[in-house]
Amino acid sequence: MLFINTRPEDRASTLTQALQEVGYQVETLPLLELVAEPFLESLQQLYQQLEQVQVIVVVSPTAVEVGMNYLQQAGISLDQLKHVQWIAVGQATAQALAKLNVVSHVPEVESSEGMLDLPILKQQQHLKKIAFWRGFGGRQFMMQQLQHQGVEILNFVLYSRQCPKQSAIIFPEILKKISLNHPAAVLISSEASWNHWQQLCAQSEVDSECVYLVLGGRLAQILKNAQMQTSKVINIIQLDNLSVSEIIQRVDAWQGKV
Repeated sequence: MLFINTRPEDRASTLTQALQEVGYQVETLPLLELVAEPFLESLQQLYQQLEQVQVIVVVSPTAVEVGMNYLQQAGISLDQLKHVQWIAVGQATAQALAKLNVVSHVPEVESSEGMLDLPILKQQQHLKKIAFWRGFGGRQFMMQQLQHQGVEILNFVLYSRQCPKQSAIIFPEILKKISLNHPAAVLISSEASWNHWQQLCAQSEVDSECVYLVLGGRLAQILKNAQMQTSKVINIIQLDNLSVSEIIQRVDAWQGKV
């Protein structure tokens, strides 16, 4: 069976190697490329308010890297943020924070819904202001939910997302391999990834030849809505997280190996 690993290039290798070791053919097709936004006056002003927040939500290792770099540029030390609670969207982000001696809360399901279910957000009445270190277009749902609860949001847009140009170049060859090996498994970890995948597939009928491993219930619903709108058959496997063990277990079960 063919597995399409769509994780960003710097995060794809561990999963690709693990899948290959258990016998799956893997093609790497990054659907997201993260590019840092410039450190403009608007970001500088947000950083100057950071000591006022109770929680900082960090949505990716890239958000850790860019956010900490700009924290230094803003002249703020981590010691000044000792009172702040940190939330990491998943284990990779938590590990990036841990390297800087920052302890974070991590949801069981690595999604906006999973983070909203954390006790620190559900049970704390004192939360007045939360900062989001994120990419352009990301975590809109989570921020809206918190705003509806009366929480003020400091919105740090630290990077933008784009589909790598190289992926568009190599996609036709991967499409041929999907046709030869269908059904193929495609990992979809975010709404932006799904949108970029659809753009690549615009001129093909590849959906019926794939099963999509999608992260969390909201993303699964987005794909179900796409199925209803287009009348295409879209096969979906919902993931609770992006760990190697979770992905391999779900693929094995789908293949009847469990």
